[in-house]
Amino acid sequence: MTTYGFHASHEQISPGRLLRDVQQAERAGFRIAMCSDHFSPWSTRQGHSGFAWSWLGAALATTGMTFGTVCAPGQRYHPAVVAQSSATLAEMFPDRFWVALGSGQNMNEHITGDKWPDKATRQARLEESVDVIRRLHRGEEVTHHGLVDVENARVYSLPETPPRIMGPALTPETAARAATWADGLITINDDPDSVRQIVQSYRTAGGRGTLALQVHVAIEDTMSRAREVARDQWQNHAVDPPIAYDLPTPEEFDLVARYIPDEKIEESVIVTDSVDHLVGRLREFESLGFDEIYLHHVSQDQSGFLELAEQELLPALARG
Repeated sequence: MTTYGFHASHEQISPGRLLRDVQQAERAGFRIAMCSDHFSPWSTRQGHSGFAWSWLGAALATTGMTFGTVCAPGQRYHPAVVAQSSATLAEMFPDRFWVALGSGQNMNEHITGDKWPDKATRQARLEESVDVIRRLHRGEEVTHHGLVDVENARVYSLPETPPRIMGPALTPETAARAATWADGLITINDDPDSVRQIVQSYRTAGGRGTLALQVHVAIEDTMSRAREVARDQWQNHAVDPPIAYDLPTPEEFDLVARYIPDEKIEESVIVTDSVDHLVGRLREFESLGFDEIYLHHVSQDQSGFLELAEQELLPALARG
């Protein structure tokens, strides 16, 4: 049976408010959650970018939920720092933390002043970083020189069980690469055929473990209001790659995304005024074999969605 989780968007909501939101999410019936890890928001209208790792300590300490985050080692984060930070959370909160390691986006990574590499180099850098992190999680002393450099690094405070390392993938090709090193796959909603291809590519290449999906939702009392929220807060998600990987600032995302039609936005956000309609769409993703589905209501105000989730959505999903 698919477990439903709550996605906490640091780009849209202040860290203090988001902490209260995730506490409300637990009261509403969610038992798992994940959060983004951005240095910059997607849009100037979102206006936030809390530090995920500080926030995760507070979220894990003040709820009983399992949490994960997606981050990109290799540029903004040195892989040894990712190994240490993830090991610390896993040691304090056993079996309640996972991390997904991706190749990143320029909007978050350009702050170091280093050149933004091409996709092939980013992918190779990621895989080097994953190897370094796994070795550090095993307690090894690591020296490595390549696309990332590590010198006599060792993580001394280790959990009994290392945190699960997930592979984020938006294409079948990336999913197949992730199958060689990941403990599970996480992707985002698209049309079911596209998502199915990503899942099949991961499994065919030998991928094991948890299948997780993040689903962007705009559910409001009226369709016009739902479309308004989706455009205002999540039109960026409709920007196609490689542009979405390479733009460096929220201002540039705003310039590009303002030309995207509503129809395109609704390909990447479930826009609805009906719980029954939303449940039907989610059942399509359940049928693809996802173990976990994380719901991201794209509004900056989560209270109404969480009340709806508690009273109607989660009970409807539990009925099977």
